[in-house]
Amino acid sequence: MQCLGAICGAGVVKGFQPHLYEKLGGGANTLSKGYTKSAGLGAEIVGTFVLVYTVFSATDAKRNARDSHVPILAPLPIGFAVFLVHLATIPVTGTGINPARSLGAALIYNKDQAWDDHWIFWLGPFLGAALAALYHQVVIRAIPFSSK
Repeated sequence: MQCLGAICGAGVVKGFQPHLYEKLGGGANTLSKGYTKSAGLGAEIVGTFVLVYTVFSATDAKRNARDSHVPILAPLPIGFAVFLVHLATIPVTGTGINPARSLGAALIYNKDQAWDDHWIFWLGPFLGAALAALYHQVVIRAIPFSSK
C-alpha cells in the first residue's frame, strides 16, 4: 500500500506542477555526483538504521513500563531523527530511507537517471532496518534492568 500511495502521490505532484516536476527530476532519488555507489549505499544503511532504531526505542513497550515516571512523546524523537537523517544524506542520495517513496518517484519520473542506482534505495533501507532490529533485540533488549 505504501508503494501504491507513493506512486499516486508522485502522479498528483506531476499533474499539478509538470514543469517544475521535470525541472527538479521528479523527486526521484539519485546518487549525487562525486559519491560512489558504496558511499550512497552506506548513507542509506546508516540513515535507515538511525530512523528505525529511533522508532523502536521511542515505541518500546518495555521502555514505557520501565520509565513510566517520564512520559515519552514518541513523535518528537522520531521526527528529530528524520530531520537529522535528511540533513546528513540529502547531499549524498537525496535521502531515500523508504523504498516505497523511492519507487513512486522513480516510476512516475521514469527516466534513466532515476533507475541507474535504484537498487541502492531498496538494499540500503532493508539492510539498515534489519540491523536496527537486530541491534534493538539482541543488544538493547538483552540488557537487564533493575526495577526499583
